[in-house]
Amino acid sequence: GEASSVITCLDGYAMARQGRAGPALGIAAFGSFIGGTVALVGVAFLAPALAELGLRFGPPEYAALLLFGLTALVYLAHGPMDKALLMALFGSLLASVGLDPVSGQPRFTFDILVLRDGVGLTPVVIGLFGVSEVLVNLQAHTGEVFQKKIKGLLPTLQDWKDSAMPITRGTVLGFLVGAIPGLNVVIATFAAYAVEKKISKHPEKFGRGAIEGVAAPETANNAASCSGWIPLLSLGLPTGSVTSLIFGALMIHGLAPGPLFIKNSPDIFWGLLGSMAIGNAMLLILNLPLIGLWIRVLQVPYYFLFPLIILFSIIGAYTAAGNTGHVVIVIIFGVVGYLMKKFAYEPAPMVLGLVIGPLLETAIRRSLIMSKGHVAIFFQRPIAAFFMGAALLMLLSPLLTRRRLGHEIIEKLEEP
Repeated sequence: GEASSVITCLDGYAMARQGRAGPALGIAAFGSFIGGTVALVGVAFLAPALAELGLRFGPPEYAALLLFGLTALVYLAHGPMDKALLMALFGSLLASVGLDPVSGQPRFTFDILVLRDGVGLTPVVIGLFGVSEVLVNLQAHTGEVFQKKIKGLLPTLQDWKDSAMPITRGTVLGFLVGAIPGLNVVIATFAAYAVEKKISKHPEKFGRGAIEGVAAPETANNAASCSGWIPLLSLGLPTGSVTSLIFGALMIHGLAPGPLFIKNSPDIFWGLLGSMAIGNAMLLILNLPLIGLWIRVLQVPYYFLFPLIILFSIIGAYTAAGNTGHVVIVIIFGVVGYLMKKFAYEPAPMVLGLVIGPLLETAIRRSLIMSKGHVAIFFQRPIAAFFMGAALLMLLSPLLTRRRLGHEIIEKLEEP
């Protein structure tokens, strides 16, 4: 549906194929409500303190944090790390298509007008996860989306037990990521998923229908959406399209978002929080009764369903920017996604590379401008040095592990 739901597709769709679409939708709704509600309480009480923390993040800290996030997903990928790293680099390369963020010169556009705005995230995601799945199912002659009986409409007690800590961690992580100016909701969902897979006792379940892989990112999604208001209301910094729109609306009415906004306009501040609380409650009220309706879609024969999937994919890509070029991008990446599935390449690192790429490039170039070209700036500032060290450790850990295993094998062979 949107970029922030990409990571949820990995386990949510797998659960649907196992007949557990109801629990997947239910835990997504409950997790979103819990994450959004707790984040609203955090916005009310912690906005000034977290805004001050966000001010400590300059270009070097952003660059190190983004590089750490990209490396973490590569490190935690299902398949071989080299394939995941290749996909992340490919996504970063796609992110460089368009106008140079510093000089404004076109890059890798080949004089194609639609590429001047870059390779859009929405058509790429629709192609990779929508069209490619249709192609795979058509080749497999699948008559329906799943082959198993629907087991239940709501999460069971075991589902709640498995999801309790992922929801808690997703809330905290999403809240912190959303409060940092410059980061977006997509990064929070990927980070939450990566953390759950890393600390899980059974990481092999992820991508194959683990309810934790739905609960954590969906909770982080809403938590980050709510805490994303902290930079706007406390610092006057809009961090996305919605907050930019509200920023403009406040300015039109003579209200200046910033450090004094809460003090000078408490009625507007608490009114905004109240409206978001109502929105969270409505999300739950609207979603839960409709779960039974949505899972019935899975029982539609696939030869009826796949033309509708293609149609809605094309409509979604076109209406996102009103550009027919995006329809072509959807088709191209539908084929690319199909080939990636056939050759066991994960799409998630590529999508995150596409999301992070522009932010990472801008942060690195600003950092190098600040330091007059000296790379040492990423290791001279404590926060940046911490994230850079963690990223390097994850990249080098497979080499260290292989070397240790090699020594153990040699020692066993040398034993009499």
